[in-house]
Amino acid sequence: MNGQPSYPSVPPSLLANLNPEQLAAVTLPAEPALILAGAGSGKTRVLTTRIAWLLQTGQVGPGGLMAVTFTNKAAKEMVTRLSTLLPYNVRGMWIGTFHGLCNRFLRAHWKIANLPQTFQILDSGDTLSAVKRVIKALNLDEERFVPKQMTWAIAGAKEEGKRPHDLPQHDGQARTLVEIYQAYEDQCQREGVVDFAELMLRSYELLRDHPEIREHYQRRFRHILVDEFQDTNRLQYLWLKMLAGPPDGAHSAALFAVGDDDQSIYAFRGAQVGNMSDFEREYRVRHLIKLERNYRSFGNILDSANALIAHNSRRLGKNLHTEAGPGEPIRVYEATSDYAEAQWLLDEAQQLHRGGTARSEIAVLYRSNAQSRVIESALFNAGVPYRVYGGLRFFERAEIKHALAYLRLIENANDDTSFLRVVNFPARGIGARSVEQLQDAARSSGRSLYQSVGAVGGAAGTKLAGFQRLIDDLRERTRGATLREIIERMLDASGLVTFYRTEKEGQDRIENLEELVTAAEAFVTQEGFGKDVIALPVDETAPGTIAAPQPGEPEAIARVDLLPDAETGEILSPLAAFLTHAALEAGDNQAQAGQDAVQLMTVHAAKGLEFDAVFITGLEEGLFPHENSLTSVSAHGADGLEEERRLMYVAITRARQRLYLSFSQTRMLHGQTRYHIKSRFLDELPEAALKWISPKNQGFGSGFETSYQQAWQRGSGLGSMVGAGRNPGWSPPPAPPPSWAAPVPAAMRQSAAKDNGHGLRQGQSVFHNKFGEGVILTLEGTGADARAQVNFGRHGAKWLALSVAKLTPIE
Repeated sequence: MNGQPSYPSVPPSLLANLNPEQLAAVTLPAEPALILAGAGSGKTRVLTTRIAWLLQTGQVGPGGLMAVTFTNKAAKEMVTRLSTLLPYNVRGMWIGTFHGLCNRFLRAHWKIANLPQTFQILDSGDTLSAVKRVIKALNLDEERFVPKQMTWAIAGAKEEGKRPHDLPQHDGQARTLVEIYQAYEDQCQREGVVDFAELMLRSYELLRDHPEIREHYQRRFRHILVDEFQDTNRLQYLWLKMLAGPPDGAHSAALFAVGDDDQSIYAFRGAQVGNMSDFEREYRVRHLIKLERNYRSFGNILDSANALIAHNSRRLGKNLHTEAGPGEPIRVYEATSDYAEAQWLLDEAQQLHRGGTARSEIAVLYRSNAQSRVIESALFNAGVPYRVYGGLRFFERAEIKHALAYLRLIENANDDTSFLRVVNFPARGIGARSVEQLQDAARSSGRSLYQSVGAVGGAAGTKLAGFQRLIDDLRERTRGATLREIIERMLDASGLVTFYRTEKEGQDRIENLEELVTAAEAFVTQEGFGKDVIALPVDETAPGTIAAPQPGEPEAIARVDLLPDAETGEILSPLAAFLTHAALEAGDNQAQAGQDAVQLMTVHAAKGLEFDAVFITGLEEGLFPHENSLTSVSAHGADGLEEERRLMYVAITRARQRLYLSFSQTRMLHGQTRYHIKSRFLDELPEAALKWISPKNQGFGSGFETSYQQAWQRGSGLGSMVGAGRNPGWSPPPAPPPSWAAPVPAAMRQSAAKDNGHGLRQGQSVFHNKFGEGVILTLEGTGADARAQVNFGRHGAKWLALSVAKLTPIE
């Protein structure tokens, strides 16, 4: 065995096929050790084999060993693997998550811990309810002392090992927080309950304050093994130190820590990557073993990951390598728009599937949940099944369903399902009893809940009437508004955005609500609704036609108020049509259990997973790396940009065979078109590993159709400034939407080369009385049905009806 000592009591198969670094880690002596386990390097195998080796060689018994993981899934996998390696039942061993082991610990010492023997554990919902009761009992204003924020503050203090008396009281707000924390503790103690953070803190305090118990466990657990050590917070590290004892103590345990500082991506949850270097220093670790041989990915993928993460300054350092060869180059795609990016992604995924790659082995990763909507739409339109891993499809997310419920009530106040969903969300003091009275009144009269509000008296009736007025006011304020304006006004008046600002991770939900505006804008463009869009010829005598221009509105602009539904012929408002569209997308193409489906997920959700083909989308400055990270430094000194780079490293190393990277010049996010430059992370990757499948380094416009770029430069007179950044007031033109994102009636489609009856051609410079000089990007339709998309520089690209617009050619 490569010069390693033999172990007669160990079955040869146990150590077979371990590489030299893995073997060295498994057979380390009983002393503190740090294993730097790179992505795909077999760390789970090393952990389980180390446990089996310690037991098989008689260095420790099953009761003298503890293994700590972060998830129940990881703990179960470890127990399952050990069951195949060892000739006896391992389910009684101390193997589990931090919280699971602390629960077991407190159950054994409930009396000393000052807990009832049958103490109960509060989940997150129960904890929030308990804090709400405390705030109410203290007669505090919930708008000033928001229950969710107080809950996070208490949990954060516990994770730092702090009780109420440990917190600062420098002002009234801080003193009130201490008062809430203390009252919450008193209430939990009276009721005999603990929350998750309390499990950890009380276990730590029990070890700290009772030397006899601490020494008992230090003598008992001679070996402590910890997985994902880079994700430990301060309290978890202190707890481990209490169990392991000081490095030179009489009963010091062998603390075997396995982790990867390059994959530490949970600082927002309190993880402190610095615990790894602290452990190495404080325990004077002699054995730091690096597992760098990767069994997952090809060389080009690993070379890119190595080059990227080398730009982080605070790391212990390692370099992944493989014997599998370089593999295919990493494909990098520069899209003109997020719609073009999604179409490219769809085409590539379809090609992979036709080539034999299962859809479930294709993963699409994005930095923000809000990015999924455009990708979902492309997959949906193509009939490709997909699954959102670790989350919900866009139109199924709770915040989106709340927003859609408000929109449905604007369109139809008698929608009882939508009424019940948001009548008390955000909370407005309408409890279950009030709703029950309203439902009784509605059943008695045979009317809708909205129509029955007046039948409920007292305080309940007053609050219900307030909600009814909110819906009435919204309907009035949005009368005649565009779809975008309707949604924006609804979000403001409903209080949804304000509510989610009080959530610990509410920013994602707010971004999704803002993305609903983008979804509406895309729908308007696709279906031909709204200002600046002409989809049918003007006919004021026919129902559902384009309305006449509003006073003061240019003659060249018409507004579509109504359009017939393509299937039923029903005349729908843009709002009604959009709600129908949302319902269809929420219900169709949902992958069934076991169905082969493309996997969509955030990069955070992808950690620990691997796929044959991975797409990393939205690689633009401000998106990935996220704009919030560029100036952020955590309370523990963690650099936001370095964490974003670690996140990108995690994303890259999810790919086994093929990796695709993409970015877009323009992107609709949060209801606005944004113009982007590519992510700095792309510049940090080795050119030899990349294959650019669209032109790069040609300034803004690389990846655009040449005719579009050249025509725009001629028409705008700004050709010398394109991409050069010499005009701070200049905004680049929006990219034309791809054909799949903006279908037009068949009768209106025609080649740009054909005669449109107006003597115009694609790429021609024209003059408009209102918008000035512009360039024709697209021509569609003939005669009275002809329309053109014209880019007017600072006015942007506009669709114009050629029978209405007076465009003068510029030669």
